Amino acid sequence: SKSKGNVLSPQDVMKTAGADILRLWVASADTTGDIRFGPAIVQSASEAYRKLRNTLRWMLGALHYYTPDLTVPRAELPELERLMLHRLTEIDAEVRAAYAAYDFRGVVAALAPFMNTDLSSFYFDIRKDTLYCEPRSSVKRRGALTVIDQIFGCVTTWLAPILSFTAEEAWGHRYGEDRSIHLEAFPELPETWRDEALAEKWERVRDVRRVVTGALEIERAAKRIGSSLEAAPEIFVTDAALRDAVQDIDLAEIAITSGATLSAVEAPDGAFTLSDVPGVGVVVRRADGRKCARSWRITDDVGADPDYPDLSARDAAAVRELEARRQA
Repeated sequence: SKSKGNVLSPQDVMKTAGADILRLWVASADTTGDIRFGPAIVQSASEAYRKLRNTLRWMLGALHYYTPDLTVPRAELPELERLMLHRLTEIDAEVRAAYAAYDFRGVVAALAPFMNTDLSSFYFDIRKDTLYCEPRSSVKRRGALTVIDQIFGCVTTWLAPILSFTAEEAWGHRYGEDRSIHLEAFPELPETWRDEALAEKWERVRDVRRVVTGALEIERAAKRIGSSLEAAPEIFVTDAALRDAVQDIDLAEIAITSGATLSAVEAPDGAFTLSDVPGVGVVVRRADGRKCARSWRITDDVGADPDYPDLSARDAAAVRELEARRQA
């Protein structure tokens, strides 16, 4: 209120927080009603901006190791990567429609959950082990980098009209400063990336994963485990549709545990359940084996390679390949 003298100047916000945070707040504002503005709102915009920027930074770090010769064709990509390409086509449609209607709030509403939930909390979280520990030649690792490269190109161009300075900075780090991102068009995504059946299947996979991660949180809070990699949950799925969806999925990989077993019988008393995912129960057990010094996964093949007594077989192979490349 001007009369009370508690006005917050946009110029002051730019000096202390930066122009892109102010731009993000403006783009997020609901212009159909009164718009409030104050320190708490600026702080909320700052937090939202930080999450978006951190996602871009993580992708830049991962893509430092990506070169075009590592590209994997879509037909050879794992299911999870093909799912993320499908999600890109869905977000692309939402973003284009929102920009066409000058609905900048709609752009933020589409991109923020995608980057924070689909990417940071789901896809990137699962694929960290693959990116950090798989051999350079691994199709899974190369496929993840292939898809992250596509995601980065899409997300930075979609964000550019709103987070103009941040998008330009990220683009410059990835592709050099010879050409501005603001001279780039939105990528044209192939229609073949769309896969509704795969998306429907993975909605069920993610439902089962939510039950597992919920059970792991309970165990962590009770200090019965530290990292989720100390666990090997037993997953009881009596719902036929859910069981079919996860039958061929590496549940340990998806839940970020060292092991996992799937059973079609009724969950025992005391199993963790979620009311909105009926037919799924989880009992968390501690993983058996030794802890790999590189991946921190607990497996029974640590020390199987005598040259690397502290590593699992997968990690030993990765290190051997890395050392061979260094000597070449």
